[in-house]
Amino acid sequence: MSIRRSLFAAAVLGAAGVTPAIVPAVAQAPFRLGHVLAESHSWHVNAAGFAQEVEARTQGRVKIQIFPGGQLGAETRVIEGLQLGSVQMGLIGAGSFQTLEPRMGIVELPYTWPSRLHAYRAYDGELGAALAKLMEAKNIVILGWWETGLRHVTTRDRVVRAPADLRGLKIRVTPDRMRLETFKAMGAEPAPLAFGELYSALQQGVFDAQENPLSIIWSASFFEVQKQLSLTGHVYGPAALAISRASFQRLSADDQAVLRSAASTWGGRQRLDSIKADEAAIEQLKAKGMTVTEVDQAPFVAAVKPVWDEFGRIYGPELMALLERYRN
Repeated sequence: MSIRRSLFAAAVLGAAGVTPAIVPAVAQAPFRLGHVLAESHSWHVNAAGFAQEVEARTQGRVKIQIFPGGQLGAETRVIEGLQLGSVQMGLIGAGSFQTLEPRMGIVELPYTWPSRLHAYRAYDGELGAALAKLMEAKNIVILGWWETGLRHVTTRDRVVRAPADLRGLKIRVTPDRMRLETFKAMGAEPAPLAFGELYSALQQGVFDAQENPLSIIWSASFFEVQKQLSLTGHVYGPAALAISRASFQRLSADDQAVLRSAASTWGGRQRLDSIKADEAAIEQLKAKGMTVTEVDQAPFVAAVKPVWDEFGRIYGPELMALLERYRN
């Protein structure tokens, strides 16, 4: 019997006051969740836990299949898929959303947070809610805020202790205007490059330096082609566990609540794993021969003030006021 005929029969029997036999439910295809990092990264490990919890708590109504390592494309491609509905879910570095909504670039402002805890309070509070509202207008629902962590600079051989040490260095950065302007303000010569091409570019000397979170510096084996690590901590990067608005609205209110609850739980675990991974990565990188240098951030903060002045006007007084509220 076809699904349509089954539903028709159930409706007729119900109208007649007869309790029908259980009608088979229509199985929902698994949601596809894409991200660009390795299976060993805390993103993937905790996304897997999130998926298992959601399936268990929804009694199998919501299944999630995870595609790591850029299998569904770069973050910009996943974002496009979320908008179109061809990709149901994504775990995405929040700065990547600025190609869709320029005000999302506020998450990339250099030296925003005195500590990770300040950032957590902001993204779990009103700042995160305001940014989620911006994305919902673009048909993307943010379920929870995870993290990529703090970004640091590595170089082939130059020790970076102050912005002056970056002068003249060709450094690979992510392809967004604010990151470019940040490193120009520090005196470097920044240029974008696809992440998949970065290792060979460093190996061949096309770039002198790069900047990334510690977990990525380790997992990408940059220690093989870069010998200096400076703990600049110039950007704290949040990540967004997101779902297409169309996919989210197909779920019942109860199942929507399960997704949000599980996203928060596993996001908290991912943040803890990220902190632990940073601590471990420093020791691992030292063991691989990298020299690790602590820096005084004050000169870097002063150097990037023009970036704040310029981009603060783009993000507007309301968002900037929200951000400032959580900085103290």
